[in-house]
Amino acid sequence: MQSLVSHDRVWIDKQTPEVFHALNSVAAAVRTAAAAVDLGRAVMELVNVRVSQLNGCAYCLDVHFRAAREAGVTTQQLAVLDAWQRSPDLYSDQERAALVLAETVTALPGEADIEREYAAARQHLSDDQVSVLIWAATTIGAFNRVSIMSKHPVRVRKEN
Repeated sequence: MQSLVSHDRVWIDKQTPEVFHALNSVAAAVRTAAAAVDLGRAVMELVNVRVSQLNGCAYCLDVHFRAAREAGVTTQQLAVLDAWQRSPDLYSDQERAALVLAETVTALPGEADIEREYAAARQHLSDDQVSVLIWAATTIGAFNRVSIMSKHPVRVRKEN
């Protein structure tokens, strides 16, 4: 198999495309499931951006910042997303619950913290929504790792 390398990294999405296609299928299933349980695109993109922030994935931040704006997330919400807990008026109960769950899935803190954050999220989310959001955070986390380990570049664009 030919090596597809970016600088000193293998682009694993190109090197093993069948696995990357499977991951894309999971992401598509998550989007379909989210729509079915009334989790709007804006909530899902907030999760994608927040998990990508926590994981430090520049490529995914670039992609999902734009997707979030297209989904109706405000520039202000994105600007303060790293401090969302200190800005409760900017986010709905559902958005805050989704963010708590996404951060918990990403960080996997100790069991007591998981129980506390999970319980907080369930106050505003159905069981189906909790399930979809856990899948969403898990899936974007996988994409973050693919992009970070492949060293996918962020292409410079002119601002609109």
